[in-house]
Amino acid sequence: MKRSLKLGISVLFFLMLAGCNFKKETVITGKTMGTTYNIKVVSLFYKNTEDLKVKIEARLKDINKSMSIFSKESEISRFNKAESGEKVAISADFFKVMKVAQKIYELSEGAWDGTVYPLVELWGFGAGERKSNLPDKKEIEKILINVGFDKIEIFENGYLAKRNSSPGVDLASIAKGYGVDAIAEVIRKAGFDNYLVEIGGEVYASGLRKDGGYWHIGINTPDKNSLPGDIYKTVRLKNKALATSGDYRNFFEKKGDFYSHIIDPKTGYPVNNGIVSVSVVADDCTFADGLATAIMVAGHKKGIEIVEKLSGVECLVIIKNIDGTLSEYFSKGFHKGEKVLFER
Repeated sequence: MKRSLKLGISVLFFLMLAGCNFKKETVITGKTMGTTYNIKVVSLFYKNTEDLKVKIEARLKDINKSMSIFSKESEISRFNKAESGEKVAISADFFKVMKVAQKIYELSEGAWDGTVYPLVELWGFGAGERKSNLPDKKEIEKILINVGFDKIEIFENGYLAKRNSSPGVDLASIAKGYGVDAIAEVIRKAGFDNYLVEIGGEVYASGLRKDGGYWHIGINTPDKNSLPGDIYKTVRLKNKALATSGDYRNFFEKKGDFYSHIIDPKTGYPVNNGIVSVSVVADDCTFADGLATAIMVAGHKKGIEIVEKLSGVECLVIIKNIDGTLSEYFSKGFHKGEKVLFER
């Protein structure tokens, strides 16, 4: 009798213990950086996730105050107004992004260049209104003189200065990736290991899903008429970031010609090399985001050459052919197929 009682208690204890392992998925959504964010956090059912939304919103607000060109009071706007040689104090957020930006600028031999901001404005893709006419060649050449990320000095004690000209900085092609990494850090510090952070299509996937599987991320079909559910390829991630840059969402047409929002810092004109989408997998989303844009500008051959030299980084480049068909090029670790797995 006693043995049966002990057995019953043991079974009951086991069931109670198993019940404690039930998991829940908390979904947090909102708007930031001119786009939306979507977050999924997997945790044990008793784990409190109620204050995560507040922490996430506060962190995103700080980043926007730092790097939004749409805010006249942001750090980046203040720097853009600064005179040549004037030292401008910047936050830790701004400093970190500028250091990653400098690395990508050097790796890509100038294909990524945050000082194209005046050209972005000139072409009507900035904070101002869209232009009805194409920029004059002389206007472009005049601005090109001041373009060059190496014209900005980054001081290790948290200051920026323009060396000998007046370049304006635009970090839109890297700020969302940084936002993803910053929010991932907020969630991690709150004690969660399994989560997915997505801001405007840029993603960091940590751990596993609620069902114990890898996070599945779809790369959108690169076509102006495609819907969010039109998936070109699915990537499975664990403790990795994925960022995609494309020219098929933000563009305009003039007299039958197509003009992308991605500006070549060497020519001053929108990129026109056939690339419609670049997806980069890396350990952090800040780097992946910036590198994807750099490859858009550099071209698929140079881009893949850069990636092959980097540890833990892979890429997929999609090109639209003259007949409208799509061709794909990828680094050695980005295997051909419908579902690719990356983990760290």
